[in-house]
Amino acid sequence: MKFKGRVFKFGDDIDTDVIIPARYLNTTDPDVLGSHCMEGVDPDFSKKVKPGDIVVGGRNFGCGSSREHAPLSLKAAGVSCVIAKSFARIFYRNAFNIGLPVLECPEAVQEAETGDEVEVDVVQGRVLNISKERAYVIKPLPPLILELIRDGGLIEHIAKRLRKG
Repeated sequence: MKFKGRVFKFGDDIDTDVIIPARYLNTTDPDVLGSHCMEGVDPDFSKKVKPGDIVVGGRNFGCGSSREHAPLSLKAAGVSCVIAKSFARIFYRNAFNIGLPVLECPEAVQEAETGDEVEVDVVQGRVLNISKERAYVIKPLPPLILELIRDGGLIEHIAKRLRKG
């Protein structure tokens, strides 16, 4: 499973209120959430991001409240995955629950810049910054997590299993 896109880089402690401001929590409509994604730090993010693009963050990405709206807004905006130095644990879990890959790779974060083209292979455990001609090793995602991502999240994964019997 590979993802390729342009980087949008953000700093440390990007909290869920920055990812999706609280005034939009009265909806679960992915189109609405995606159109306001990252509005708290980059008001034009949803106009610039293209399907497949990659968000890169510093330490403690997704800190703050435990809302699933935050990773859902990123996914709805077209973000294929998030690479950060570290994640708030509840955001990390919520991201996989909705089928958004999140990966820790401090070295890739350190050298990446907004606009770089990056390719991520979550099966092989590799991040390639094409723009900088640099490769980084990440821990490959476990088979169950890969299934969750392929199926579009935990609920879809369970529904698929129930249909199989």
